[in-house]
Amino acid sequence: MQSELRRAPVPTPRNGPVSRTRLPVPLLRTGKVRDVYDLGDALLMVATDRVSAFDVVLPQPVPRKGEVLTLLSAWWFERTRDVVPNHMLSVDPEEIARRYPALAATRDVWARRAMLVRKLDPFPVECVVRGYLSGSAWKEYARTGTLAGEPLPPGIFECAQLEPPVFSPATKAEEGHDENITFSRMAEIVGTATAEALRDASLRLYRHGLETAARSGIIIADTKFEFGQDEAGDIRVIDEVFTPDSSRFWPAEAHRPGGPQPSYDKQPVRDYLESLVQQGAWDRQPPGPDLPERVVQATTERYERVFQRLTGMPLAEYPLQRETLS
Repeated sequence: MQSELRRAPVPTPRNGPVSRTRLPVPLLRTGKVRDVYDLGDALLMVATDRVSAFDVVLPQPVPRKGEVLTLLSAWWFERTRDVVPNHMLSVDPEEIARRYPALAATRDVWARRAMLVRKLDPFPVECVVRGYLSGSAWKEYARTGTLAGEPLPPGIFECAQLEPPVFSPATKAEEGHDENITFSRMAEIVGTATAEALRDASLRLYRHGLETAARSGIIIADTKFEFGQDEAGDIRVIDEVFTPDSSRFWPAEAHRPGGPQPSYDKQPVRDYLESLVQQGAWDRQPPGPDLPERVVQATTERYERVFQRLTGMPLAEYPLQRETLS
């Protein structure tokens, strides 16, 4: 597979943010954020601007979110393909439309938010790596001194670095919350050899990502990966990698262990929803409440800010990766 960088005009979606897609090819599945289409010999993953919190998809989309998820994943896939192979074939709209002409008429909907990927057999586990003790991991540790049921040393502060990073697998839930599991339970699900291979691949990816992001002044506190297996039996990372939806990004200059950290993700959405919960105005159950424009705008700004800080260029100027498919 050969590649070259090129600049391409940035299309402005005719209908603004994309909440859902209807393309003239078979729809395989719809997730909280992505619509996945079956193209026969490949899949088209379209990241919409839908946003979810507490496992509830909210009414208002976050503009440009889907572009950030797709193009930041593409940026990382290019930089990690020698660490762990991945499923990406192309994010170039011209190449995708050339190979699948039926998609050409709807290009305004999916361009820059769609990734053409290999068909793989996914493993039914989430591979989480935690380099810093935060979120649900901190809550478990503060309560029991463990992480995913495994003991950690005493005296670790909230948001302190974990060295070495901790591999913390979880089940993949079609609905509701993923459930943290022990490594031994993961081995029961996928087999010991596969569990060890997935753990090792996850830790290699995380360390590479941590070092790469550090050069941009970003801490990747934790992240999750998904993996699949191709027909040759090779393991490849799938879905997305090191995005604000799959990772916790902190500005390094503001890191102070001992409490919560500022982050580049949908924290404005979570903060607003938590305020509603505290007021008794929402019970964390569907349907989700409407988001104020200020919350939507603040979330878009965070996604675009971390994209530019990591890649070194604004989202609108990002050059698409043109792939020659094999």
